[in-house]
Amino acid sequence: METILAPLPLGTSDFSALRKSGQIYVDKTGLIYKLASKRQKFFLSRPRRFGKSLLLSTFESLFKYGLRDFHGLEIESLWKDDSTYQVIRLDFSNLKGFSSAEEFSELLDQYLLDTLTVNRLVSPIKTEKEGLRAFIGWLALQADNSVVLLLDEYDTPLTTCLNKPELFDEVRKKLWRLYAAFKQWDGAIRFFFMTGIAKFSQTSIFSELNHFTDISLMSEFGSLLGYSHQEVQKYFSGYLEQASFQLGIEKEKLLEELTLNYDGFCFERTATQRVFSPWSLLKFLNFPSNGFDNYWYESGGQPGVLLEYLKSHSTLKPEEYESEKQVQLDDLALSAKFSLLEDKVLLAQTGYLTIKAVRGTTVTLGYPNREVSVSMARLYAEVILDKKAINRAGEGYLADYLERGDLRAFVEEVNRIILGIDYQAFPLTSEASCRSALSIMVSSSSALITARSEVHNAHGRSDLEIQTDKNYWVLEFKFCREHDSQESLLQEAVRQMKTRHYGKQLAKCNLIRAAMVFSQKDRQFTRWAEVSG
Repeated sequence: METILAPLPLGTSDFSALRKSGQIYVDKTGLIYKLASKRQKFFLSRPRRFGKSLLLSTFESLFKYGLRDFHGLEIESLWKDDSTYQVIRLDFSNLKGFSSAEEFSELLDQYLLDTLTVNRLVSPIKTEKEGLRAFIGWLALQADNSVVLLLDEYDTPLTTCLNKPELFDEVRKKLWRLYAAFKQWDGAIRFFFMTGIAKFSQTSIFSELNHFTDISLMSEFGSLLGYSHQEVQKYFSGYLEQASFQLGIEKEKLLEELTLNYDGFCFERTATQRVFSPWSLLKFLNFPSNGFDNYWYESGGQPGVLLEYLKSHSTLKPEEYESEKQVQLDDLALSAKFSLLEDKVLLAQTGYLTIKAVRGTTVTLGYPNREVSVSMARLYAEVILDKKAINRAGEGYLADYLERGDLRAFVEEVNRIILGIDYQAFPLTSEASCRSALSIMVSSSSALITARSEVHNAHGRSDLEIQTDKNYWVLEFKFCREHDSQESLLQEAVRQMKTRHYGKQLAKCNLIRAAMVFSQKDRQFTRWAEVSG
């Protein structure tokens, strides 16, 4: 008889609805208690689809209804506050799609009026006051410690304007009035929790509300959002067994693959706590027969404004794809001015990069897992191919040729893709840039293919190694300038591969080794050879 499992909380951001429907809830209420028990104001930065909205809904239920929805959870024995509060929840992800300051002003006013009306705080009859004035007026009349404010995705209106500095500044000025009111009528606010992705000092919220506590990098709250390994095995054990059976692999191997694809996010300054992406893990567990698909773009991992903003930045140069990226801890911890916004920090805030190590004040950033590294390769590919659709550009065929072990077809397809590269913006002028461009093409071709550059062995390091289901490819590149001999460079690459035994440590795999020469003049790989022995 098939075991009936509790429903997965896939796409559920309403805590009360989740509890009433019997969906699985990964108990975070011990950490929630540490926050809610204080009369303070907190800020948390996390990527999209990490559970920020569910977290705010949990606070809403706690402050509005007490322990009604918390039976059996850790907080049930801890929470002693018998009071209930007027909870106002604002979701600024609704404030987008505007193209002028006037449109934003109208959008914000209407949203605040609707919020007051839905909460029955003003008459639904049209008021002559603008929404912002009406909201501030209402807040000014509230008793001390009677209001709980929950602000979700505060930065959406600002990220909408990333490429429009003048509009960004106008939006900032409009929001300043709201943030200033929060400070002016601070006495009424029992608890304030705000979430977002990026942190901008010029929004004025971090200057007006300088008594906000930013918990984004605190180790104490490193696992507040996302699922730890222990939580995955505790709360989803039945689904793991089901997935193991459907895929025909041992549970230990399943966990290894889940870790490789969806784990690895680290948000805290000690770099010791790693969590799974909730959205990707739940999507996999919902239909494990689909295999380890890429759900990153579904989770909001490809915002158009991010692509446009990064297009002119160095991080999206091909040679930067696999390079180690470092920032100062203060750059992650402190809010950035719009004009000084660093692309690496923005990529970390949006989840494309995560904390790998912290040494002193220096933070090393890298891709958290295969899912994100493949998504990043696709982002790079979209930029260097000047927005041509990835499947039309041909990367999908690369995966087929690599799996079949067809070197000639692989090189010819690579050359065809290179023709689509915006050569003025992204010239291939060195061996390193060729290697990076090819790594991007291969990585973006399939989530089932892993590409690694400059892999070391005892004798040296190969240029690019590629793992498919059936084959393990080792590639050595040479860059041919105008007066160089292509044939001599090819023979040098073959000799180097043989004498340095690239790939020989993987003798159990179906090993394919190849030397390739890129001609600067022809802008193509013009010589190649499979290397045996």
